[in-house]
Amino acid sequence: MNRIAPLLVLAIATVLVTVGAQAARGATGVPTAAPQLLDDSQPPTSSQTWGGATVYPSTRTIPHWFGSTRDPFDGVTYGYNLVGADPSTCQGTACDVTVQVDITPIDLRLDGVTFSASSVIPALLASPLFAVNDYGSAPFATGGDSFLFAPRGPGGILSQRDAGNLLQLQDATMRAQFNQVGPSGYHLRLRPNVLPTVTLDVPPSQGVLAQSGRGALIALVGSYWLSGVVTGIAGGSDPTHLALVLTDDTIDSIKTPHGFIPAALGVHGATARGVLSGNAQGDRPVQTLAWATWLSPGVYARPNGGTFWALQDMDVISHEISEWANDPFATNYVPPWPYDPSNLQFCNTLLETGDPVNNAGFAMGVNSFRQGPNPNGTESADGYYHPEDEATLPWFFGLEPNLVSEPMQTPSPHVGRYTFMGDLNTFSAFQHPATRCPAGTGSPG
Repeated sequence: MNRIAPLLVLAIATVLVTVGAQAARGATGVPTAAPQLLDDSQPPTSSQTWGGATVYPSTRTIPHWFGSTRDPFDGVTYGYNLVGADPSTCQGTACDVTVQVDITPIDLRLDGVTFSASSVIPALLASPLFAVNDYGSAPFATGGDSFLFAPRGPGGILSQRDAGNLLQLQDATMRAQFNQVGPSGYHLRLRPNVLPTVTLDVPPSQGVLAQSGRGALIALVGSYWLSGVVTGIAGGSDPTHLALVLTDDTIDSIKTPHGFIPAALGVHGATARGVLSGNAQGDRPVQTLAWATWLSPGVYARPNGGTFWALQDMDVISHEISEWANDPFATNYVPPWPYDPSNLQFCNTLLETGDPVNNAGFAMGVNSFRQGPNPNGTESADGYYHPEDEATLPWFFGLEPNLVSEPMQTPSPHVGRYTFMGDLNTFSAFQHPATRCPAGTGSPG
């Protein structure tokens, strides 16, 4: 689904930081128009999906399996498709699945400034999405109990039963979700394949420059225009691969009479024969896709491990990859769950593993890309990559105790963890299954 951007109130304002070729770390060039100033005081809260395609066993698409879980509260059995192999039935080498990810970087030119996703590629390939790391522990993790602040907190034990194993991020996450850890041969691996860069000029009516409070430049691009670009690129891909379209410091935005309102930082979905559809049948090829933006440290992350600490570099991309792996066709319905447990009228009915834990993440690996001061002289970078945490299936289905996932780091009556981070996620909403929304309050996406 779409990773929704923080609700940013836009106003034309005097530029607070002198902008030029090096003013915004992810952008190059000299702006020909004054950037809009962003009020980035509110966090990402929700996201959506593009399209959705019903998939049958013979469909030509990515490797996937079908499972079901009976919800103990409403008695309904919910079915779902997940990427990879069924951990309860696969045997031997059939448990080890690799999916090719076709990565298309888009270099966008807007108001004299270039946002170059092609420059991000080396850092992306070296990130935990594709490089392997030991997930036995993490040096830092999001602290506190508020989505509105989400500062850096201490690290600690992460996936204790996989300590010593070198894994990609999504592989480690899926192994923990199904307690296929330690010596298990269960894997979901991603093989990157970088395609030629697409360079585009954003039409004058379809985008504006904006600037964060730390001086970083951002491209606000019209949603309809961007969705057409992304689905057009994905439509030419091999349906047995994931089509990943990459941008840099770019926000999907809604054009209004008062300007562009930022909406999303990423999205995942599915297309049938190149058209967003819910009616793919038989042996039609179904293309799964994701768009996500790389984020320079100064876009949202406050200095010195402050608010939105983890919302930088690969965070949004890890969010969309996880949601693709757990709901590749955007058709996995679950009991309605709240974005905010204090507001049970704002709920979702799709299996979106990243949305509940927006702003929670951890540090992993060594990141040497765009480290150093923000354009205004403050410093949000810390030398690490920042994967997002992800909710597990038992959290959505109210399984208590959770006998499906890797146990919590500290013995608990719940047994298994409700997010990949387990105890390291200090938000109280994830120390137990999802709070239930009233019947009829949820909506997909």
